[in-house]
Amino acid sequence: MSLPAVLLAAGSSPSPTPSESPTVTVPSLQDAQESATNAASWVEQNWSTWLAIGLRVLLILVIAAVLRKFVLRAITKLIDRMNRTVESAAEGSTLGGLLVNAERRRQRSQAIGSVLRSVASFLILGTAALMALSAFEINLAPLLASAGVAGVAIGFGARNLVTDFLSGVFMILEDQYGVGDQIDAGVASGEVIEVGLRVTKLRGDNGEIWYVRNGEVKRIGNLSQGWATAGVDVTVKASEDLDRVKATLDGVAERMSKEEPWNELLWSPIEVLGLDSVLLDSMVVRVSAKTMPGKALKVERELRWRIKRAFDAADIRIVGGATAPAEEDPVDPTAVVAAPSVFSNTDSPQVAAASPITPQRAATPSASPK
Repeated sequence: MSLPAVLLAAGSSPSPTPSESPTVTVPSLQDAQESATNAASWVEQNWSTWLAIGLRVLLILVIAAVLRKFVLRAITKLIDRMNRTVESAAEGSTLGGLLVNAERRRQRSQAIGSVLRSVASFLILGTAALMALSAFEINLAPLLASAGVAGVAIGFGARNLVTDFLSGVFMILEDQYGVGDQIDAGVASGEVIEVGLRVTKLRGDNGEIWYVRNGEVKRIGNLSQGWATAGVDVTVKASEDLDRVKATLDGVAERMSKEEPWNELLWSPIEVLGLDSVLLDSMVVRVSAKTMPGKALKVERELRWRIKRAFDAADIRIVGGATAPAEEDPVDPTAVVAAPSVFSNTDSPQVAAASPITPQRAATPSASPK
């Protein structure tokens, strides 16, 4: 193959070209004007809807805030009116004034007001939130269904907490006990130092603090409401003169009722109720009186002290428990000891007579002479 032919073939082959770069489209002014026109038309078409939704949400929030403020103020006035009613009723009688506890009334009113305000705020604000979401055309059915399922699950999981809370609410509303009351809650007893919606705090007789869940309390014995009874049983011998015993007890009761501070703690005269029981060797006389709540034990101790001193002065014997046996002459301890036996002396005739006879050997015959 000749050189001109090779050069001709090489010249006819395509020469390599540089890689082509992507073409960048630059928006023109006309495209920008068209986009702005479309956005303006879309805003012009929907601004009225947005404005209506905004105004509706704003109206819902304003109404909810005003209603909440009005309801909270009404609850506060209701609590204040309840306190004034209790105070006026207490001022009408001396006994009512003694039964009213300022701290108990304040804490009870505070707890009731807190519960009512919390419930009112939850209902009003929750309803307003749902109405605001519905204004945005949001489907609330899935949300309410999920909330219902979650509420049921929480209710089953925290049923003890719910029980404690509801029990605490009803205890406070019904005024079953309050701060300063002496109660017996079954699981624990003592003085109430704090009342909560879930837990009641008690101070025991030895100073310990009991935390009692309200849901665990099945029955409550309030020892601080109304009045208490102080009762003392006096056991004397059946041979005592009843008129002298009664006169002595009446004197103790009269003197104690006139002295301070017992004249304030006693809400009724000390009465000798009579014989409570009669036995073969003793009889029981019952003495009773109404006292200020929580002071019965103190009155009983003082009454026993005074009765013992009065009976000692009147030479009246007080007995209790098993009756002591009557005193007898002392017994000679040697009287029950038998006399020594004559058989203990080996030289006595009795021993000799009772001794076995010693067998004697027979005599050997002598040999005869042959």
